[in-house]
Amino acid sequence: MKYPVTVYGDVLLRKKAKKIEKDNPKLNEIIENMWETMYYSDGVGLAAPQVGLSIRLFIIDASSGADEEPELADFKKVFINPVIIETAGEEWIMNEGCLSLPEIREDVSRKDEVRLRYFDENFVEHEEVYKGFAGRVIQHEYDHLDGKLFIDYLSPLRKRLLKSKLSAITTGKVRPHYRIKIPAK
Repeated sequence: MKYPVTVYGDVLLRKKAKKIEKDNPKLNEIIENMWETMYYSDGVGLAAPQVGLSIRLFIIDASSGADEEPELADFKKVFINPVIIETAGEEWIMNEGCLSLPEIREDVSRKDEVRLRYFDENFVEHEEVYKGFAGRVIQHEYDHLDGKLFIDYLSPLRKRLLKSKLSAITTGKVRPHYRIKIPAK
């Protein structure tokens, strides 16, 4: 089942998500539905708050970055209850977009490397370091779990210049090819 994507202006996107219990009976179904939603929406990552679920879960398929980073050819992962241990490396700028901010893309500076502890879909714990495109996508999706959006990294001037676009999203005056959930008034 494809979830509608929660968009800018919904208070859920600004809340800190709650940990997931290992015995959550709907977890596999949620993960399956998130994959379906992400692929239908042409995303490379999707966090649970983006589909109206305030839980610490995100998924990533970074295989689209394999042209520049061949090691990403089979990069498809589920991250449950992730914790960023540290970010390191050089800051680099990349143009980012977000399914919750349709029709907005901006340059965002992030560290090149992230060390992360998380559980996979089988609740096996991992601690790994991710670099490059995968590291960036992980940081972007992780931010959603803490109620943060990529526009929070922009200068006050850039945010002011985006005000009308953000207002259009909040009021449902955007028409992405995927279903969205417009914030309640």
